[in-house]
Amino acid sequence: MKEFEFFNPTKLIFGRKSVEKLGKIASEYGKRCLIVTRPMSSRFAATIRRIEGILQAEGIETCVFDGVVPNPTVESIDAGARLGREFKPDLVIGVGGGSAMDTAKCIAVGITHEGSIWDYCFFQDKHPTEKTLPFLLVTTTSGTGSQVCANAVLTLTEHQHKSGVNGPYLFAKACIVDPELMLTVPEHITASTGFDVFCHAWESYTSIRTNAFSAVFSREAIRIVLKTLPALLKDLNNIELREQMAWADTLAGFALNEAGVTVPHGIGMAIGGYYPHIMHGEALAYVYPAYMRFTWDSCIDKFAELYRLLKPADQEPDDRAAAEKACAAMDDFLKEIGMWFNWKDLGIDETGAEQITKNTFRLGDHTCNTRVPNETEVREMVMAGRDR
Repeated sequence: MKEFEFFNPTKLIFGRKSVEKLGKIASEYGKRCLIVTRPMSSRFAATIRRIEGILQAEGIETCVFDGVVPNPTVESIDAGARLGREFKPDLVIGVGGGSAMDTAKCIAVGITHEGSIWDYCFFQDKHPTEKTLPFLLVTTTSGTGSQVCANAVLTLTEHQHKSGVNGPYLFAKACIVDPELMLTVPEHITASTGFDVFCHAWESYTSIRTNAFSAVFSREAIRIVLKTLPALLKDLNNIELREQMAWADTLAGFALNEAGVTVPHGIGMAIGGYYPHIMHGEALAYVYPAYMRFTWDSCIDKFAELYRLLKPADQEPDDRAAAEKACAAMDDFLKEIGMWFNWKDLGIDETGAEQITKNTFRLGDHTCNTRVPNETEVREMVMAGRDR
């Protein structure tokens, strides 16, 4: 068995109505709280008002930063950090999906560290320190697993480049996963975030960094998503299905934190950096058909396992044949959940495709793939969906 290490200090509070515990947890870290969230629709505003009430009942003063944007930008994070320095909070709470949680993490760093948050990205010399404010996370989608991960993703708009901040100080002190908060998530966002859960689980499972511990989380999350997501999209108010997807998201987050991701995330991050209007799950769904066909022959046992989960009625006995069939089976799954895209659907063009190819290599996710692509092969994967 391969040697591995496991570390995750985040306290996980999972279950229906668990958000009611937020006030007591927050009171352990101070009396002034900056809430970080997205611009509020009428329905989501009710959630934020509820959370403010829970905190204020514990004597905690609140201030709301609602400037979170999809594919969080340096500009939005730095703006939140400026507000935080004026308010002087004792802690930060991120409420929302992956963008809100990642923004909250970065703001917790930005309030107490000099310069811009970009100065603390993967490839920079600076790193977040123990000065990072304590932060809590309340997830309202089943998607990124950010609530249990030690990283955050952000975009430098002027260079259309996506990167990330990570390290031990990017773990939340505690996170709340309350499936009832996810009941109002619309169908397409449910599909997009749900497919992201699958990608985290699958890529952490097939990554060369996977280990016996992370594989347990990965395999269970894969099984749950394939069974649950199509059913949930037909019954969005089903709390049991929402609960299952929330659990899969959390499991996949643990696996992701251990084993990382592979080439689809490298390309998907580059897509989101260049085209911020494209949701992360959409970018992943776009590249998956080509990625599957590029990779299956280098990871036959796991691709065969995936095929048998996708098509349980087919008792294909040969692993190689089953692995190859997994490619078409994944096409079918993407179509079933409404995540089948081409260039026109997402607004990709030649110029963007070239820049996406170049930016894919900046994070190094592609090197964890069982078959490592070169620039020509990445370009082919990006181009493959042009006329799909």
